[in-house]
Amino acid sequence: MSLDPETLARAARRGPFVRVVVAEVKGSAPREPGAAMLVWPDATEGTIGGGTLEFEAIARARANPRPRLERVALGPAMGQCCGGAVVLGYEPFDAARVETLTPGWHARPLGPAAEMPLAVRRALGRARDRGEAPAMLIGDWLIEAVAPAPEELWIWGAGHVGRALVAVLSPLPGLRIRWVDTGAERFPTEIPSGVEALIAENPADLVPLAPPTARHLVLTYSHALDLELCHRLLSHGFAGLGLIGSQTKWARFRHRLAELGHDGAQISRIACPIGDPTLGKAPQAIAISAAAALLKEVSAARAGTAAQKRGRAG
Repeated sequence: MSLDPETLARAARRGPFVRVVVAEVKGSAPREPGAAMLVWPDATEGTIGGGTLEFEAIARARANPRPRLERVALGPAMGQCCGGAVVLGYEPFDAARVETLTPGWHARPLGPAAEMPLAVRRALGRARDRGEAPAMLIGDWLIEAVAPAPEELWIWGAGHVGRALVAVLSPLPGLRIRWVDTGAERFPTEIPSGVEALIAENPADLVPLAPPTARHLVLTYSHALDLELCHRLLSHGFAGLGLIGSQTKWARFRHRLAELGHDGAQISRIACPIGDPTLGKAPQAIAISAAAALLKEVSAARAGTAAQKRGRAG
């Protein structure tokens, strides 16, 4: 798990908190290095594996919010059957602290303040020059990647599939979701945290607000509106565009989009139908398979960007 400034900033709006992260694992443990949870005086978010370890970590974070590392033997100290050992990092955050995070590798001491050790400087140098991920914990220094700016995803339509997609995608880090429909009554009573609901009599009029690097999933109640959105998005630009529908619908849309002046290469950038038809037509089945395809695209794009940066550095 990386440090996600957007998630942390949203958490800080609730008030100062302590981030508890699994910094190192030896042997069997409930969670892997990087697993983290956020602890407020009256609430928590995330998990480091549950059980006694998590219960004790929450209590310790609330009792002593200063930055530090704690080494815990799970069997003798916690009575857990895992039998391994973990190092937990405790790190307080507030809005001002979150604002200091910048993309790249973030190294900081969680022990006594000291000059950055040579081993940490060398690990950061290899990460910068060769793309080698550093060890998460070197001595008392914790090293984590700061997540890049989130991918912007526009979901056009708040019907059954739109709701299922938002339910699947909204808990995931690295996405900023804009959810668009024609009226407040189209949306559920509660909008998930981190999702912005946008209302417009004609949703296609909002296309200019989306950056050309955004990704889009079009699944409104109207074929005419779907077509207008595809038409405007093809002219506006996008990183990815998926359209709900059958092969018959897509054949008609290809023909109509060509009549509207779009060339075949551009039209072929639209993925239709979204999801895997072999998994069924239930909204949740469409949402799960469409979300998986989206995450693969995002991961591949980020891997390509990282490879380009390493090539330039070399």
